[in-house]
Amino acid sequence: MPTTIVQKLQEEIQALEHELNHELPRELKRARALGDLSENAEFIMAKQRQDYVGARLSQLKKRLADLSLINFSNIPKDKVAFGSRVVLYDVDRDSEVEYKLVTSEEANVSKGLISTTSPIGRGLMGKKQGDSVRIATPNGVREFEIRALQTIHETGDGE
Repeated sequence: MPTTIVQKLQEEIQALEHELNHELPRELKRARALGDLSENAEFIMAKQRQDYVGARLSQLKKRLADLSLINFSNIPKDKVAFGSRVVLYDVDRDSEVEYKLVTSEEANVSKGLISTTSPIGRGLMGKKQGDSVRIATPNGVREFEIRALQTIHETGDGE
């Protein structure tokens, strides 16, 4: 897996842990000193931020754990999967488009990076070069032919 994703997640986790363990306790202490907590906007806002940061930390740590479980030796060498580059012929639009299947953190459609969990990404998973697929997208059903496939093993993007 690209180390940049892991690094970004780890950096955000560190920043949020610092906020949760150092900055928010100071804010809460300062807000408590102001008196009545039931009408103390600073205290209420700090508590809400504390709840949000805690939830976001849990989400990021789970995502980091999920990414660490990717076993590159289990990714197929002849089918569309994570890390694959595909050239598709869009039957309805009579044009070719190229995509690389990436994690949701890396997705950027304008750069041709689509998530394996997006409608097109899910529809392509497990397909082979030469296959035709019909995929339900937010803009309606689209039909594609897989013209070229390069897996993560061929692109050298794996570990």
